[in-house]
Amino acid sequence: MKTKDNQGPLWEVFTQKKQGQPFRHSGSVHAYDKTLAIEAARDLFTRRNEGTGLWVVKSEFIIDVQPEEADSFFEPAKDKIYRHPTFYDMPDGVKNM
Repeated sequence: MKTKDNQGPLWEVFTQKKQGQPFRHSGSVHAYDKTLAIEAARDLFTRRNEGTGLWVVKSEFIIDVQPEEADSFFEPAKDKIYRHPTFYDMPDGVKNM
């Protein structure tokens, strides 16, 4: 798949700052294959030791929930308030839980 400007497909880049931490979306790159995509991602998003892990995925493989589907898709979670610890008291002296 080529784009109109002939830069190759769009790839989404996710980086991990330290081992064990979550991957976060860092941006996008254009590349014709996975090798070029990961090299471009490395050069753009980890050149100053900003990360220890890197994921690169073609944008076309990312799926999302459309706004018109959101209500029915997320509705079941609203009746499970026990999953949200908003009614618990934090013990004194605890900074992170």
